[in-house]
Amino acid sequence: MENIAALVSEQGLDRGASQQPHEEIRDWFYQRRNYVTELDEPAEKLAATLRLTPGDVRSGLATGLRERHGVQVGPAPLGADQHRYDPERKTLHLSPALRPGQVAFRLASELALLEAGDTIDRLVATGPFSGDTARRLARIGFANYYASALVLPYRVFLGAAERYRYDITRLSDHFGVGFETVCHRLSTLQRRGTRGVPFSFVRVDRAGNISKRQSATGFHFSRAGGSCPLWIVYEAFSSPGRILTQIAELPDGKKYFWLARTVTRTIGGHGDPGKTFAIALGCELRHARRLVYSDGLELGTNAAVTPIGIGCKVCERPACPQRAFPAIGKALRVDEHTSSLLPYPPLA
Repeated sequence: MENIAALVSEQGLDRGASQQPHEEIRDWFYQRRNYVTELDEPAEKLAATLRLTPGDVRSGLATGLRERHGVQVGPAPLGADQHRYDPERKTLHLSPALRPGQVAFRLASELALLEAGDTIDRLVATGPFSGDTARRLARIGFANYYASALVLPYRVFLGAAERYRYDITRLSDHFGVGFETVCHRLSTLQRRGTRGVPFSFVRVDRAGNISKRQSATGFHFSRAGGSCPLWIVYEAFSSPGRILTQIAELPDGKKYFWLARTVTRTIGGHGDPGKTFAIALGCELRHARRLVYSDGLELGTNAAVTPIGIGCKVCERPACPQRAFPAIGKALRVDEHTSSLLPYPPLA
């Protein structure tokens, strides 16, 4: 904790320092443990009203837009925009490059703004968002949350998750959405009285940048100083498409069960750049037996555990050979006549 405080002081990362707008949105969801009753329950009710069928929700969503709000859905020319809504003509244009699950999500997100606009406005108005950009991003974030809860209604989705023992591939096939969408929804299942496994969700790129992070647990994501290179999410890039697992222990002794896999999105045609990320989903080790991915693994005292940290600059582990930076506030052993396997050996 002393190292974390030192880093906060060094880089001006205290609560009073300015944050990027997207960080304000992340923190809002983190403080709510990634569950928003005001959006989740109405979305579930609307899914029942529209009689949405798992795996084939697009026609029901399009019918809901048309019959409830007079919105017509049509194709858009290929371009940078995945979708564009024209409120004057009440027309929603969708790119033909979208996959079926993406089409459903875009339909649902526009339906969210029309159905739950007042609730979204109230959440934005009462939230600690510092400027117009943050408030606009918050509206998008709340609409996307509602859309996820509409496409994957809480009780239906949780029931399937428990039945399949959180098998993400089977859930993707059952609901007709992608791996990342399922993982993100799994991290939101914390309704009082009917809770699922409390997961943390993270998305990273090859350079180690965390572009999404949400948590229904107390897992701490690094705000600065990078993330731990021993974390399984980074190893996923060496085995594209495979689901890897890891039992990881933080310096405070808490153990987590993690699974990670890459996802790739192609944009445009041949030669156009695509996007590749690694998605990781983790829970406290005590929940691991509820997951199909723990089958055949030793989870007890003989488990193979990887010690990880939340960033080299704040990590308390003195003997890590993978350390990229010395720990802030810790004296180093510097001797021109001695070498060590450790990149930054501490004083004994």
